[in-house]
Amino acid sequence: MSAETVSIAYYSDLLCIWAYVAQIKVDELRRNFLGRVNLDYRFVSIFGNARERIGSRWATRGGFEGYASHVRDVVEGFDHVEVHPRLWTEDVPASSWPSHLFVKAAALATAAGIVDGTPVADFEGRTPVEELAWRLRLAFFRDLRDIARLDVPLELAGVMGLPVEAIRARLEDGTAFAALAGDHDSAASHHITGSPTFLLNEGRQKLYGNVGYRVIEANVQECLRDNRDVASWC
Repeated sequence: MSAETVSIAYYSDLLCIWAYVAQIKVDELRRNFLGRVNLDYRFVSIFGNARERIGSRWATRGGFEGYASHVRDVVEGFDHVEVHPRLWTEDVPASSWPSHLFVKAAALATAAGIVDGTPVADFEGRTPVEELAWRLRLAFFRDLRDIARLDVPLELAGVMGLPVEAIRARLEDGTAFAALAGDHDSAASHHITGSPTFLLNEGRQKLYGNVGYRVIEANVQECLRDNRDVASWC
């Protein structure tokens, strides 16, 4: 016998180039384990103070221009994503937190899967929250938009047909902040220090960074096995 499903906590930062590149792996994982993988999307603060982080860490390596060159070098190794030629040198977001907060508000507003009696649209297998996060990444990396500005996610949510006023309500009543704080607390308790990170098997298996899809798949398959008849190594 095998376990029916496996839960994965997926931590990322919307401004992280490696998480942008890794989206194709997340989509593949969902397709290949349809109905057997429960993905819990969480945020980890890597670019909470984006301008200071890059300005200080890349001060001796070309500053923002140096970091931008590094990002372009990363993307050259992948043919499924693209970045704007002026990325990280113009319209640099102050922080990833505002967009993280908006996505958490959207998750709360669409949690029941129904808005005003109408089922929330499915986006080629992605949930509305997954699609919103992806469109925010595209807006930043490909289209050079400052996703820290509230008008950007509001526009994207409106185009997607998401309940904008319900999202605003979650921003205004503090529940989105509480949800984001929960992500940060969870990341700290599990010692999540990078983006993206897959956390499986109640925290026993942690896959961080540019991990190959087959490695992720192998870990999921192992978690799906029923180990009740296996003697403990403790």
